[in-house]
Amino acid sequence: MLESPSSTDEQAKIAQLEALLSERAAEIEARDRRIRLLEEALRLMRVEKYGASREKLGEAPGQRGLFNEAEAALEVIEAVGMEPELCATPLRDDKGSAKSPGRKALPAHLPRIEVRHELPAIERICGCGSALQEIGAETSEQLDIIPAKIQVIRHVRPKYACGRCHTGVKIAPVPAQILPRSNVSPRFLAHLITSKFVDGLPFYRLQTVLARHDVAMPRGTQAAVTINAHSPVMPLMNLMDERMRSFGYIRIDETPLQVLKSDAASQQHWMWVRVAGPPGQRLILFDHDPSRSAQVAARLLDGACGYVQSDGYAAYDAVAASLQLAHVGCFAHARRRFFEAVQALPTSEQKKNTAAHEIVRRIDALYAIEREIKHLSDEERRHARQTRAVPLLHSLHTFAQSLQTQTLTSGKLGEALTYLTKQWSKLIRYVDDGRLAIDTNLAENAIRPFARGRRAWLFSDSAKGAKASAAFFSLVETAKANGLEPYAYLCRLFERLPYAKTVEDFEALLPFSTFDLSPQ
Repeated sequence: MLESPSSTDEQAKIAQLEALLSERAAEIEARDRRIRLLEEALRLMRVEKYGASREKLGEAPGQRGLFNEAEAALEVIEAVGMEPELCATPLRDDKGSAKSPGRKALPAHLPRIEVRHELPAIERICGCGSALQEIGAETSEQLDIIPAKIQVIRHVRPKYACGRCHTGVKIAPVPAQILPRSNVSPRFLAHLITSKFVDGLPFYRLQTVLARHDVAMPRGTQAAVTINAHSPVMPLMNLMDERMRSFGYIRIDETPLQVLKSDAASQQHWMWVRVAGPPGQRLILFDHDPSRSAQVAARLLDGACGYVQSDGYAAYDAVAASLQLAHVGCFAHARRRFFEAVQALPTSEQKKNTAAHEIVRRIDALYAIEREIKHLSDEERRHARQTRAVPLLHSLHTFAQSLQTQTLTSGKLGEALTYLTKQWSKLIRYVDDGRLAIDTNLAENAIRPFARGRRAWLFSDSAKGAKASAAFFSLVETAKANGLEPYAYLCRLFERLPYAKTVEDFEALLPFSTFDLSPQ
């Protein structure tokens, strides 16, 4: 039986409507996916602007589930569509218990000036007529401060001549100075550099401070003094660089810096930082370069051996391969991406036990092991990682791979899983050598003082200024890392540096804990 033309038209219309409906459904699904991504981005922006900077989950794992472990496990199953292999993974422990109440004692090394408060003589007589005897005293302390004292050192060199034969004049030689034609002393130069590179005080603010003492020193003069002091410390920079390349393990990172006057195409330059050496001989070196290219990383790592540890910046992969360096990844960067995935969730879901929460907790379990074994020897640390961390790493990798097949790559969780799986071979390399760290936090911590200062002084005026900044950040941060007070170290350094002639002389001035800070 033949179909009527009207029924054929109706079927065609139905097919057309179904195709249109399917097309609209796909558009709505794509639009919903984009809305979710934009909502994630908006939540992250709010967290970055208003949220706490500490990357810690609001609830310690296990605490929320003390009475509802089954419900917490069910949430993970529903979120990922499978039952993950759960394990006890405590978060980072809080450091100690709550601080004891009360005011801390003032530092014992500060000088004490005793002020005695006596009763009037008439009150030291008892009603019976006898003199009162001292039986003790009550003591309290106040912290006092004397503002900075600015003075002028006048160098007087008497001239001597023979009054009889009138031949020749004798005079004492000019004392060696780090800046021979400058009118600033070594202590003033140390104060200038400490104020800028340790305290983050811009030169224009220091100019205002000096003006209160009727001292006129424009910020341009301060910048010129700092740049001129760069050349005398370069032998130290070269020695530190040579030592760093010989340690066999370098952590490296970089951060942007604006340079106003430069021959480069862009004002955005980069400050690179390298960290190496054991405690007591820690080296932190900053280097300025207009570029963030792989060529810069190759220059900074050329001649190094052993391991290089970095974040996931792709330039380091090719450099490590070309220089035959074992490339180690950073678990802190991997964890941070999953923590951002938690922050990108709606508020109602951020306290649930989602897959992102679970991966953060599993990574925290690795950090818990690192805290427990940090005081062991390198070989003992390697053995502990092989026996305790390796099984957790295998479980984490299996869980992440199974989760990745069910997660959109465009979301924050998908991005975090992609980073974790791509970096995996580098992330797990730390278990093979007890010298290696689980992350590059030491390099990031070294960059943090520079980032704080950058928020205050915003930019470098010239490339010369940026290079001088790199040198002095290297000195003060290395001094701090080795337990030296930066100002005291710079004072002694600038006094002794003009007399250094040999390699041994310069090596004795390196900012290690063995440096003698006592006055000459």
